[in-house]
Amino acid sequence: MKYIAVIFTVAIFGFAAFAQTDNEILARADNLSYTVKDLQPNGLRQAFEQKDAIISKTRKDALETMLGEMLLNVEADSRKTLVDKLLQIEVYTKIPNPTEKQIQDVYDANKDAFESKTLAEMRNRIVKFLRQDGEYKAYQAYIEKLKTKYKVVYNVDVNSPQLKQSNVLASFGTNKILVGKFDEKVRLQTYEVQMSLYEKAKSSLEQTVYSQLTLIEARNLNLEPQDLIRREISDKNKDFSAPEQNRLQALFQDKLFRKYKYEFLLKEPTAPVQKIDTANAFSRGNANAPVTVVMFSDFQCSACSTAHPYLQEVLQEYGDKVRFVLRNFPLPTLHANAMNAAIAAQAAKSQGKFYEYIEILYKNQDKLDAASLKKYASGLGLNRKQFDLELNSQKHKDFIKKDMEDGVFYGINSTPTIFVNGVKVREISVQGFKNAIEKALEKAK
Repeated sequence: MKYIAVIFTVAIFGFAAFAQTDNEILARADNLSYTVKDLQPNGLRQAFEQKDAIISKTRKDALETMLGEMLLNVEADSRKTLVDKLLQIEVYTKIPNPTEKQIQDVYDANKDAFESKTLAEMRNRIVKFLRQDGEYKAYQAYIEKLKTKYKVVYNVDVNSPQLKQSNVLASFGTNKILVGKFDEKVRLQTYEVQMSLYEKAKSSLEQTVYSQLTLIEARNLNLEPQDLIRREISDKNKDFSAPEQNRLQALFQDKLFRKYKYEFLLKEPTAPVQKIDTANAFSRGNANAPVTVVMFSDFQCSACSTAHPYLQEVLQEYGDKVRFVLRNFPLPTLHANAMNAAIAAQAAKSQGKFYEYIEILYKNQDKLDAASLKKYASGLGLNRKQFDLELNSQKHKDFIKKDMEDGVFYGINSTPTIFVNGVKVREISVQGFKNAIEKALEKAK
């Protein structure tokens, strides 16, 4: 069960691609220069200043996660059980449930966010929330225990500048973590934090430069800044709508940036291209299309149900140029019916109705119990005897777990995660999908 990393993911804000010093110029406009010191808020500036320590911690934590997964699998095999059951025995059952007072206190403090839902309706989610910290600490303690049992050896420093692909980072018994395999697994995580910082830095400097250029432009026109803003934005917003206000501001900002020759000099990180396996997965469209879109989905995930129709709308525009592939990534710790829904979809695939079936699943995420899954099969005219047998026997569970294990290897820790020709789509929107597909088509020429 290699997807254990998803359960205990710890968010880390770090990067590796930026080597700027405090005085290095990140942007220019109107003979003005902007450096790390101009980044706001302070946390963003500190991230640049502490880049070496942050990326070092990112890699160390990633190695510990990978090592923990290996130890759990070896221990589970030795005890002839599954990792799920092993964790249940050694971790989850040892964490006391929160008291009624703790549950009530959390409910009372978050009533507004719960949108009129009763304590009974929110109880399970509150209990899960309160148990998380204890479970994480118990998990870490258990991993340390396994390290001692299996005599884990750290062979070389994960952050050494002299690493070779064949170097062994850590080992126990015949199990080894090679640098090459490790780097391949963590590169998407590294890229994500690189891009997060890049985008935050770009946004921060654009806001700073826009404010300063507005002052300069106003001074050159012998206007007060507020009068210039009124002339360029407020007076043109005839319907007083927020979207129109934002559009006009964007136009004015672009006008100033062009006039004063704004340049953002920080180089955008290069997105890693991953070889996403599509063999045996459901696919739709031209098998020889120059672009392949792969979506890792959880059928009980509301964000997946929102993204799905937008993605399909975009795919229709590109016709035979794009092939769509769907792979499974149910999150059973968050969505109780996600695994069964994925198994049911595979059972429908056996009868040639996968796409039609998942359309129903996305539209009925509050009704994914076994009875409902079978009812949907009947509605599509599927052979119920065959469908029920595959669902009840959990026939496709190993196939789905393979999807999940692959997903973890690709760096996935949430759904939906979408790749276009192996490059992860960072903006889940119609425009984000179009941008990613256009980039892929350009490269495919």
